[in-house]
Amino acid sequence: MNISEFAEYAGVSKSAVSRYFNNGYLSDDKREKIEKAIEETGYSPSISAQAIKTRVTKLVGVIIPKLSSESCARITEGISQVLYEHGYQILLVNTANDYNKEIEYLDLFRQNRVDGVIFLATVFTDVHRSLLKKMHIPVVITGQEYKGFSCVCHDDFGAAYALTELMLHKGAVRPAYIGVTDDDKAAGEARHKGFLKALADNDISLDKHNSVTAEFNIDSGYSCAKKIFSGREHPDCIFCATDNIAAGAILYCRENGIKIPEDVMICGVGDSKIGAITAVPLTSARLHYKTAGIEAAQMLLNSIGRASNVPKIMKLDYEIVERESTNR
Repeated sequence: MNISEFAEYAGVSKSAVSRYFNNGYLSDDKREKIEKAIEETGYSPSISAQAIKTRVTKLVGVIIPKLSSESCARITEGISQVLYEHGYQILLVNTANDYNKEIEYLDLFRQNRVDGVIFLATVFTDVHRSLLKKMHIPVVITGQEYKGFSCVCHDDFGAAYALTELMLHKGAVRPAYIGVTDDDKAAGEARHKGFLKALADNDISLDKHNSVTAEFNIDSGYSCAKKIFSGREHPDCIFCATDNIAAGAILYCRENGIKIPEDVMICGVGDSKIGAITAVPLTSARLHYKTAGIEAAQMLLNSIGRASNVPKIMKLDYEIVERESTNR
């Protein structure tokens, strides 16, 4: 669909469509008509055609959920490495896990000239979905799969399954799960499903008391471990959705005389630096975060300047790094 066809479909002039995509003035009525037509058709203008009219800035917006996160830092390092080599600079914004800020920054980059956006996503709300449909610049999503966009993600299901299998094969029969919200399709839902599938394949049941949801930090891992061990029957293995959560669980066990791995095995996901220096070194799944950043940046560069682009999903593998926390 070209701009003339789209303008006719939307019931506005070509100049109105051009002003919309170049952030010019439009009446509310015309803007609503165009946005409704975009939602119905998925139309976006040719990036190369726009570049003829507007200066390429060599700027890329990068949205991250947490500035202090090791995984985010490694992804950003990979992004920077590729973009700087190609003469681009990044505008890095931190949302502090605030979904409203994610939406605010997506809209900011949509309305201000950057050549593309790399979005380290966690949760997609209806507002996210609506805004992503309106993006008329290339967007690459990392950490999650999202239909219609190029994405670089990890095999979170496989990593959780493999870690759980490891502990079950070492004799665990009373598993526990400390996860994050299933609204997060990768770290939450996919890892949760991988854990449960491993239990089902080994005919192991899960006590409801032993399944809890944590925040993405050590303190929450500590609190959740305390809750699990308050039950009458203690678990003999704990799958934690992240290494930070696992570090909190290990701290709780250490302070309360619970031996790892003799009494309980513990594992995490991410193979972060903290896991290697906990009181008991942590078994974890190594996810290739820097590689994810490199691949996301390359995907974005391949999309910039193209009139059309077929979305690509890249799922990176994992490695199980076994340490003392499961070494029975």
